[in-house]
Amino acid sequence: MKNTHVKKGDNVVVISGGHKGKSGTVLSVNAAKQQVIVEGVRKIKKAVKPTQENQEGGIQELDGPIHISNVKKA
Repeated sequence: MKNTHVKKGDNVVVISGGHKGKSGTVLSVNAAKQQVIVEGVRKIKKAVKPTQENQEGGIQELDGPIHISNVKKA
């Protein structure tokens, strides 16, 4: 496992890219891909098939990954 400068639960600020200036809490860290998922920063829409739990299916909004070099601790 690689060491990263942020970990789950840290408050971070996006320092570059299209979401520059936004801040939030780290939900997960993928050290192998060098990506973090920050709550409420990069919203993406994903099509979801209907399942037993989710009868409707449809389009779901999720938090997308950001490269770890684009965030710093707040």
